Amino acid sequence: MDQLLLDVSLWSADLANLESEIRRLEPFSDSFHFDAADGHFAPVLLFFPDLLARLRPLTSIEFHVHLMATRPMDLLGAFLDAGADRITLPFEVGKRVRPTLEFLKERGKKTGVSFALDSPLGAIREWLPLLDTVVIMGTEVGVKGLGADPRVFERLAEARKLTRNRACVTADGGIREESVPLLRAAGADAIVPGSLVCKAEDLAATAKWLKSL
Repeated sequence: MDQLLLDVSLWSADLANLESEIRRLEPFSDSFHFDAADGHFAPVLLFFPDLLARLRPLTSIEFHVHLMATRPMDLLGAFLDAGADRITLPFEVGKRVRPTLEFLKERGKKTGVSFALDSPLGAIREWLPLLDTVVIMGTEVGVKGLGADPRVFERLAEARKLTRNRACVTADGGIREESVPLLRAAGADAIVPGSLVCKAEDLAATAKWLKSL
C-alpha cells in the first residue's frame, strides 16, 4: 500500500488561531478536512463558506469539505466558490447523491461519499465511476471525542474490496493511537486525524509514525 494519507481535521485545531494552525499543520498534512453541517443532518454547526474563503489563500493544501447536510445542493455552490477542492456527501441523503456527484465532476472537483455506521456499502459499486473518495465513519456523525466502533474495521475491509483500488478509502472518527494501525490494516488509505495530530506533543514525530504505517 502507498503511504497513509493524513486528511487533518481542523475541527480539533485551535479555532481562535486558524491561520497559525494551518501554517503549523501544513507540512504534515495531505489535505485539510472541514466538517460542515446544516444543524439538521448533524446536530452541530461547524465550518461555513465565508470562513473557508478566508482560509483558502493561506495554503495550497487541498480543502476537503465533508458536507453533512440534508439538502447538500443548497450549500454546495457557496463552498465551491469559497475554494473547496473535494466535497464528500452523506450516503444517507439518498437520491440527491448521484446528481450532486455528477455536478461536481462537471465542475472538475473531486468527490466523495461518506457512510454512517449502519449504512449499507453496496452503493459504492453503482457510484464508483463518479467517486474519488469513500469515507467510512467510525463514530456517530457530527460527534467527536469517541473511540472507533468495532464495526468499522470490517466495513473498511468491505469498502476496500468494493472500490477495487479506484477510490481512496478513508477512515473518519475514532482516530486514536491504538486504533490507527488497525484501521490501516483493515484497508484505510487515509485517515481523518483530529486531536491525535492537532494536540500532539511532538507533531513531526506523530506524523512520521502515522505515515510509516
